[in-house]
Amino acid sequence: MPSDKLWSYMGFAAKAGALQTGYNTSLSLIARRKVKLLIVAEDASDNTKKKMTQKCAGRNVECRVFGTKEKLSHVTGNGENSVFALTDRNFARIVKNEIDRIRSEREVFL
Repeated sequence: MPSDKLWSYMGFAAKAGALQTGYNTSLSLIARRKVKLLIVAEDASDNTKKKMTQKCAGRNVECRVFGTKEKLSHVTGNGENSVFALTDRNFARIVKNEIDRIRSEREVFL
């Protein structure tokens, strides 16, 4: 599975306290400029994806729509959430690069 690294990094970030979950928590962190990367699950509602990507664009925060609620929640050890905020710059960079790599590989196979 090409995303094993990604899931490991997400788990490490959660254990290190560098990952927060939930819609309202993420909105609050974005407003306080604490979020370095926001991940919204692909199976989140259209309204959630739209609002979160707009908030991120308005605050100049990196945002990726990736993964499923079930998988992301399982890997991070949280209840079923659809929004995940990375607050550490290094974890955010690594996870963002890994997501982008996985996406580019998917495009090659399509």
